[in-house]
Amino acid sequence: MKKITESDSNHHSLEEMTTDQLLLNINKEDNSVPNIIKQHISEISVLVDKIFTQLKSGGRLFYIGAGTSGRLGILDASECPPTFGVSHDLVIGLIAGGDNAIRKAVEFAEDDRMLGWSDLLAHKVGKNDVVIGIAASGTTPYVVGALEECQNNNITTGCIVCNENSPVSLVSDYPLEIVVGPEFVTGSTRMKSGTAQKLVLNMISTSVMIKLGHVRGNKMVDMQLSNEKLVDRGVKMIIKSKDMSYEKAKELLKEYNSVRNVLKFINE
Repeated sequence: MKKITESDSNHHSLEEMTTDQLLLNINKEDNSVPNIIKQHISEISVLVDKIFTQLKSGGRLFYIGAGTSGRLGILDASECPPTFGVSHDLVIGLIAGGDNAIRKAVEFAEDDRMLGWSDLLAHKVGKNDVVIGIAASGTTPYVVGALEECQNNNITTGCIVCNENSPVSLVSDYPLEIVVGPEFVTGSTRMKSGTAQKLVLNMISTSVMIKLGHVRGNKMVDMQLSNEKLVDRGVKMIIKSKDMSYEKAKELLKEYNSVRNVLKFINE
């Protein structure tokens, strides 16, 4: 396979550019990413519908990756409970090297072909679950081995990669090959590739959570009220739905502990 992610940058002599030139050229490259993703909407849609079906049947969503890709999966997974009020066990992010690798690289962890499957087994992965491998190169052994074992055990697999016809895609039931081209700094896949992965992860998790009913209108009615900013946001949602004082809405929110519960109460 040809590794587009390792292709030489479209820009040269970066060290000779002014600050403005550096920023403008990085921005130019970044601007290409959303339009490339747009070409894959139908494929992303099929994967979202499959995840929704599996989660409705009691399954879970796993993201598995190494390095930047693994961190992006963990970021997306960790934001689902506070944003949508779901269990921390519904969307799970796994990274080669474990939690230590979130902040610091763990040498050679991504090269262990069976470690990913071992990490999934620790969470008792099963046939109702969906496992999405995230790997810019599409060659990470940690991810390839995990998805291969998932397929051997009839567990649904998907992936987000940035090269075509990669080993990761070959063991994915729902491969997303988002080829964004050479990076501004040659091979630095935390840039455009990482941006593409982050955008696709946003699309997947947000769409699935909306379909599961955790958004009403355009509001996060199940969000966790974990700080004053979010309490204030919840109060304003309630006031917009039903004319009442700020103090009364806040009192109800504290009593019923979620925007959804308050809206149900006031509309009964």
